[in-house]
Amino acid sequence: MLGTVRANPSRFLRSIHVDSYKESLPFEWYSKKLPLLTKLTRSLKDFDLVDGKLEDINGVIIYDDHIKQKMQAFKSLARIFVGSPSLQQKLKEHGRFNTETEREPLLVNSLTKVCNFLDITAQQRKLVRSTVCSQVTQYRIWRGALEDILNGLQEEVEHSETTRQGTKLGQQVILSCLKFLSESSVSFEDESSTSWMRPVPGRYAKANASAKWEDVLDMVNDLRRYLEEHDFYHMEKLLSMKEGLLQIKDVFLDNTIGFREVRHQEHLVYRKLSKMLGSPSPCLFTLLVYFLYGRVRDIEVDLCGGFHKEEKSGVFSLSMGRVLTSGDEKMLGRGIKQLDRALGLFEFVWETAGMKESLDLQGHLWCLGGEEKTITYRGKTFFLHDLNL
Repeated sequence: MLGTVRANPSRFLRSIHVDSYKESLPFEWYSKKLPLLTKLTRSLKDFDLVDGKLEDINGVIIYDDHIKQKMQAFKSLARIFVGSPSLQQKLKEHGRFNTETEREPLLVNSLTKVCNFLDITAQQRKLVRSTVCSQVTQYRIWRGALEDILNGLQEEVEHSETTRQGTKLGQQVILSCLKFLSESSVSFEDESSTSWMRPVPGRYAKANASAKWEDVLDMVNDLRRYLEEHDFYHMEKLLSMKEGLLQIKDVFLDNTIGFREVRHQEHLVYRKLSKMLGSPSPCLFTLLVYFLYGRVRDIEVDLCGGFHKEEKSGVFSLSMGRVLTSGDEKMLGRGIKQLDRALGLFEFVWETAGMKESLDLQGHLWCLGGEEKTITYRGKTFFLHDLNL
């Protein structure tokens, strides 16, 4: 199957014209494109683009740009099909995804974007920022997020096919950084040429024996230089952490300085980060995602849906959607969990802002030949729809 998937993905991308993505298209256009949608669905069965990463049905990350291109083509075409008159008629009772903007993809990468989406006031945003900072800038969250990113980057580098010297050096730096964090002390190696690995001169040894977060910042800068020619997903996440590293670079992280001093230094990390990181900060958002879900990944949905206030009940409603390549029970379950994470993030911010009104959360999923049904998961309602005309 992989051989079929690899075949000329650019041809599928060219077959979907950007200017065709508008409010109204003739039925003939959808009929003509249906075979293409069917072909893409079959060739991509058991694959999905999950929060920026291509995965198979078992959650294993697939490092294949050809499959990823075809998946993006499939998602783009599927979004157009959701806007077809026949599918819109099915969605009429829900009153969702009836405009082009509601069918656009959404990448959530800051608290500001979430607050804008939910129309949260400036005063409430201050409360959100203050509350979030007090939770996600705790030392264990900071360390955990950084280590998760480095482990993810290490995996990406290992799967890259390049043999360039920079990539090899980058891999060594990642391993050294993970070891550095694990031991909370500098690893001295005479042959190293980078500043963070050079031996401390004898006369300064006593004053500079303890490691600082500035050493980690130096490593990140080295990684950026070594891996700049690659488009590694986790490199972007690591660079988002630089903002925090700059704020705490003078803080010690050596575990040999005594228990009380270690705790004091950990508190300094918390205090500096919570004071300096703002709502638009990618670093703060990275920490929030790790705090909520235990791993650093993008929060991404295929259709952003919308945020509405119901006239009769006065209840606010938030809907988002995903497109799946299969209606298989396992694939459907994964799709629901992905939407649940996205909706859960918005719900978390809504409640943190102290909003008194209820927020009704809806997830919508589409797949070709899917059985129309309603599923309840963790208090949220999810609707499965058929992409067929």
